[in-house]
This record gives sequence, C-alpha cells and structure tokens, in this order.
Amino acid sequence: MSTPVCIFWFRRDLRLHDNKGFYAALKSGLPVVPLFIFDKDILDALQYKDDKRISFIYKAIEAMQAQLQKEGSTMEVRYGKPRDIFKQLLQDYEVKAVHTNEDYEPYAAERDGAVENLVKSNGATFHLYKDQVIFAKDEVTKKDGGHYSIFGPYSRAWRAQLKDDNHAPAPSEKHLKNCLAQKSKPMPTLAEMGFEKVALPTLPTQWDKEIIKHYHSTRNLPAVAGTTKMGVHLRFGTVSVRQLLAEALPINETYVNELTWREFFMQMLWHQPRLVDEPCNLRYANIQWRNNEEEYLRWCRGETGVGIVDAGMRELNETGFMHNRVRMLTASYLVKNLLVDYKWGEAYFGEKLLDFDLSANNGNWQWVAGCGCDAAPYFRIFNAELQAKKFDPKDQYIRKWVPEYGTSKYPKPMISHAAAKERCLKAYKAALGAGQGVE
Repeated sequence: MSTPVCIFWFRRDLRLHDNKGFYAALKSGLPVVPLFIFDKDILDALQYKDDKRISFIYKAIEAMQAQLQKEGSTMEVRYGKPRDIFKQLLQDYEVKAVHTNEDYEPYAAERDGAVENLVKSNGATFHLYKDQVIFAKDEVTKKDGGHYSIFGPYSRAWRAQLKDDNHAPAPSEKHLKNCLAQKSKPMPTLAEMGFEKVALPTLPTQWDKEIIKHYHSTRNLPAVAGTTKMGVHLRFGTVSVRQLLAEALPINETYVNELTWREFFMQMLWHQPRLVDEPCNLRYANIQWRNNEEEYLRWCRGETGVGIVDAGMRELNETGFMHNRVRMLTASYLVKNLLVDYKWGEAYFGEKLLDFDLSANNGNWQWVAGCGCDAAPYFRIFNAELQAKKFDPKDQYIRKWVPEYGTSKYPKPMISHAAAKERCLKAYKAALGAGQGVE
C-alpha cells in the first residue's frame, strides 16, 4: 500500500532553510516529497542556450539535492509543463496535499490556478504561503483599501506595519527528517533540456554586513565593491529576504529602502498585470520612438561612444550583472538620448540579467522612461558623461570594461547630449499634448 504524502513545490525559493511553505509542509504530519520543475513554458521562451540563469538554478538544485540525500531523501526534479508533471505525480504518489510559496507574476498566477484546479479535482488540497516578500498583495494598502501607486506613501505604510514577527524565520532546515525517505533520483541534464552548462561569475553566497553598513555611501560607485550582489539570490530565493531584512534593519535604512522598492514593484505588477505590455501612464503610449536598429545594436554591444554606458553594457554581456547606478544610466541613454522604446531595453535586460525580476525590471525601465507609476519626470535626462565624472571620477570602472576608452580606437558619441536632450523633449511634449505644461 502506498504512503500518503504531501508535495512541496520549490520555485523562487531555492533553499532548504527559513522557507515558509516548506516549513509548513514539513510540519503537516505527512512525509514531504520535495519537487522542482524545470518549466518548459518558461525555458522555451529563452533566447540563449547558454543562459546563465539556468546554470545558476541547476547549481542551486544540485546543492539542495546533496543536502536532502544526506537525510536519506531526494528531490523530484522534473522537466516539462507543470500541469502535465502534476498529472504524473498524482499517479506516482498518493498525494494528499500540495504546498508551495506564492509567486506574483502574471504567468505564475495562471500556472498556479491550473495546477490548483487539477490537484483539487484529484481530492488533494493546495496551499500557498508568503515567502519571497515581507508584505504581499493587499497587505500594505491605503485607508480606502486601494493599492499604492506612489512609492513614498507605500514605503511609509510598509515601514509602519513592520513588526518583529514579519521577519521571524521559519526553521525548515531543522525538520528535513520529515521528507519522504527514498533513494536519490537522477535529474534531467541541462543538455536534455536544450541548454549548455556555463561558467558563472563569482558571486557571494552570503551578504557582507560591512557592505550593508556602508551601503548609503558606496552604492553609487561602480568601481567599488559597494553593493551586496544579493539580487540574484533574492530572485531565486537562495537567500531569505527575512534574514536579509533582519540584518539590514539596525544598520542601514537605505538598504531597507531598496528592499521596499522591490516589494512596491511586485505589488504594482500584481494589481496591474497590464504593465507587462503597456506604460502605467497611458499618455506616454503615443511617443514617436525613433527605434533606429543600428543604434540599438551599438547600445547592446557597448559601442555608443559614451564610456560609462558602454562599460555597463559590456559588464552585463560578459557577467550577467550591471551596477545599479549604471543600469539607470544605460537605460536613460537608450530611451532619452537615442529615443528607443523602453520595451526594447527592458527585453534586452530581461534576456541578459542574472538577477532579472520581471516586476523590478519593468518598474525601473518605466521609471527611467517617465511613464511608470512613480516615475522620474520626463524632462529629467541624465547626462551620462557628467554622471561618470561624479561616480567614476578616475575612470576605473570605464577602463576595466572599455580598455580602448580614450584612444583613437574608441568611437565618438553617436549624438551630443545637448542635441539628444532637445530631440527627446520635443518628442515627449508632442506625445503628451501641446499646452499641458511640465509634469
């Protein structure tokens, strides 16, 4: 007779420690079958077979698998469409319940609904938990129950609601013996899924407390190791946002503010999934973008003739990472100086960033373009060269990634900043309508 079990489905929470949904499953009284699905719907949409993110996920799964095997258990690692995988799992096991942590992206909501319906139709229960955020969905709202679309009031409300138990850990790592005892099972290989194993950039596996402590004074300096590089770990859940917040709260409000921005963009996308396809402020949908493909490709390659922009793009192309200040400058250059639709840049970052997160990427690109929920005004047009003098005064960052900078081999800028600014303001004013004034 088969053993009744529950399944815990890992997604954006690739860790065995401090995992809310996993902890609930382990404490449910049923043996737990850990599960990860390499989602064919997601993988088929990726552009590159050497996508660094797939290697990062695979490495994280291997580490979790090794830890589970020490406990006499194993993770079910499957490749396919989630609903099809669950159909098979419901035949392979006597499943009484499925536990998983919430995911707030539009595709995820649709996927989870389909799996939930299937699981319930087979007589099992389906449970969702909040894990990748401190506050989710409708937990931080206005007095009338509406959701915030301006960051300032949202962040104040977020901070006012924060209590110690919001970031209390869920000690799932202490209960791994409650996983179903079974022999290890082989994982699908990267090659079987159509991907190549690639070398990953050197990333910290844990935050540096000293960097958090001085974050407010170092975060804008791309030549300095002044950011924690926790973005990819937060994206895939290899670190706990609760533990990171608990570390940052007593020592750096600026860092806490960045964690709050992350949740602000997540709740915006949850409440307005249309933002994936259109600007928050629809008046900006009428901008006549130039969309010069050759200029766009020069931006992609890091050959614009503007040192800090090119350095950022080359860093991104080589490592899958770009410094946060430089992300803003490269985005602004594409949208405001070259008048290329922000969706082109958003998509390119979406293909290349190791820490790509749909809500943050979308929110930040719309912020730069001026069309977002709480955007920089359209007439704010960063002068990348002045920014470089301020934040990379000795050209250390630029020369690291653009060794030909300052030589005859380096191209001239495609357009002067003054001419680009004039052209940009003209295009934006035309789209927003004459006589509407400055916003």
